Amino acid sequence: MATPAPELSRWLLRVALLAAPLAALLLQLPIPISLKPRSTDTAAAAAMDAAASEIEFDMPGVLRMYKDGRVERFDGTQTVPPSPSGDPANGVVSKDVVLDPAAGISARLYLPPCVEPGKKLPVVLFFHGGAFLVHTAASPLYHRYATSLAAAVPAVVVSADYRLAPEHPVPAAYDDAFAALRAVVAACRPDGAEPWLAAHGDASRVVLAGDSAGANMAHNAAIRLRKEGIEGYGDKVSGVVLLHPYFWGKDPVGGESTDAGYRGSFHGTWEFVSAGKLGLDHPCVNPLASPEEWRQLGAGRVLVTTAEHCWFVERARAYAEGIKKCGWDGEVELHETDGEGHVFFLPKPDCDNAVKELAVVTDFVRRC
Repeated sequence: MATPAPELSRWLLRVALLAAPLAALLLQLPIPISLKPRSTDTAAAAAMDAAASEIEFDMPGVLRMYKDGRVERFDGTQTVPPSPSGDPANGVVSKDVVLDPAAGISARLYLPPCVEPGKKLPVVLFFHGGAFLVHTAASPLYHRYATSLAAAVPAVVVSADYRLAPEHPVPAAYDDAFAALRAVVAACRPDGAEPWLAAHGDASRVVLAGDSAGANMAHNAAIRLRKEGIEGYGDKVSGVVLLHPYFWGKDPVGGESTDAGYRGSFHGTWEFVSAGKLGLDHPCVNPLASPEEWRQLGAGRVLVTTAEHCWFVERARAYAEGIKKCGWDGEVELHETDGEGHVFFLPKPDCDNAVKELAVVTDFVRRC
C-alpha cells in the first residue's frame, strides 16, 4: 500500500534526521551542480548526463549516491581544528594523531587540563554517529561532546575515525573500531607510542562509547573483544556506553511502528551501508536475534541511554531488558529522557536534559 502523503512527509523528515539532528536544516541547502564541458554530440552528452544523474540511494539532507558511483554528502562535512592550547570553555587540550599507521587508524585525542605528571585516567574510546555514512571526529558536534566529556570525568578521550559507507561498506567500520581498540591498549603501555596515553591512559579502565551508529560499533567491538581477546590485555573492557544506539531488525519490537513505508526507510539504509551483505537480523544490527552472540559481550558493565522520541527507543529498552536474560554476566543501566529525540544532546548540549545525560555518562565512566 502506498504511504499517505502526510506519513510520507513525516518519513522524509525522520530519514533526514537519522544521521544527525541538524540534518533537517540542510534540506534547505542547494544541491551541488556538476558543470561539464559542452559536447559536439548533444544527444550523446544528454544521454551521459541522464545516466550520471540517476540516483541509486538518497537520504535527504544527508547523502546521495548516483548510479555512476558518485557520492554527495550534505551533512557531517564541517570540521573544526583541535585545541592544542586548550579549549576556551574548559581548558581541555586536543590533537590529531595516527594511532595505527599500518591500519590507517586516526583519531582526535583529548586531555583534561592540569593533569598531574604520571596520574592515570580512564580512557574513553569514542565512535561518532552518522548512520555509518557521514561525520568525522573533527565534526563540531563531536569535538564539543568529546571535550565536555574529557573535562567532566576527567578522562582521556580518544575520538576515533573510521571508514564510511558506501565507499567502505560495513563491516569496514567494525574492523576499524577493533583496530582502534588494539591501538589504544598498546599506546597505554609505559613504552606506548602515543605520549598522552602512555603517560595518563589507564588500560585497566577502558570504556568503549559511541552514539547512534557509533554505539552500534562500541557494542560490536566489545563482542569481538570477548571472542578474540587482545594479547597482553584480555577479553574485557571496564565498560560500554551506548548513547541512543542504532539497532534495528526485520520485525517490530515493542511499540515500534508497523508501517511498511516507515520501516522500509530503515531497512533500506542498513542494506545500503552493508552493501546488502548483512541481513536485517544479523547480530551486528539486531543483538536481540542472536542471544548466543550477545552473551559474549566483553565488558563488566553497560550504560544504555535513549530518549522518548528516539527512533530506536524500543530497541534500547529491549537491549537493557534482554541482555541479562541472554546470560551475560555484567551490570546494565538504562537512562531514558522524556520529551527528547534521537541524540538530542549533540545539537542542544546546554539544555537541562543534555546536562543530565552527560552527568549520567560521567558518573558511569568514573565507576568503571
